[in-house]
Amino acid sequence: MPLHAAAATQIYTFSDVHALSQGLDKYVAKLSEEAIRRHGKFTVAISGGSLPKQLSAVLKHNQTVDFSKWIVYFADERCVPLDHEDSNYLLSKKELFDYVNIPAENIHTINPELVDDPEEAAEDYISQMTGTFATKDSVRFPVFDLILLGIGPDGHTCSLFPDHELLKENEAWCVSITDSPKPPPCRITLTFPVLNHAHNVAFVVAGEGKQDVLHHILDTAGHLPAQMVKPTTGSLSWFLDDAAAAKVTSTTQKGLERL
Repeated sequence: MPLHAAAATQIYTFSDVHALSQGLDKYVAKLSEEAIRRHGKFTVAISGGSLPKQLSAVLKHNQTVDFSKWIVYFADERCVPLDHEDSNYLLSKKELFDYVNIPAENIHTINPELVDDPEEAAEDYISQMTGTFATKDSVRFPVFDLILLGIGPDGHTCSLFPDHELLKENEAWCVSITDSPKPPPCRITLTFPVLNHAHNVAFVVAGEGKQDVLHHILDTAGHLPAQMVKPTTGSLSWFLDDAAAAKVTSTTQKGLERL
């Protein structure tokens, strides 16, 4: 039986990156519409890497999406100025924010005045989340409508790396890391309790360079960080291109019609 046989988890494969972006567009637009209809806003957390480009390629042209109701956070962020080439915010700005009408105050960045103090930056990010998801005393954990994630060749996601002590964090919403094995070393990251309380979580992975780690994550039992993302009541989806999915043996669903 495939590792991800549960009904709440779907694995979608697409012929190439463009088809994957089309699938993401359809998926995100649907969730956005549903969330806005349900509670007047769409709360989403975005990762860095190649994800913003794959996400925005089609979505930024979608005139049916009410971006004015989006509230955006980052699943993790590097402790660098917002105009630094390593900034996840800058990448998303160039790929998506510059093309759509998300209000500036709805895009929650790391506090640029705190990039030299990762612990304080993480505390500030928690404060920003309390403004969106009510007070920390009134909600156990924030519940995002959607969290979009990528994976590294080592199976890390966000800035949660294999065998790191942060994998055990079960209270804080956002934490700092100063010894990231991937530069830059100082970052802030959402934690597993936040990831696993989301209504929807989607991994987006493309390219043959991810074949081995995807096979490991999706077809075998284990404790890589990406395998520890298991929404308690929400759905988990994987969006893969054929190159990345070439070695995956778990049941997959092809094509946009299944979204």
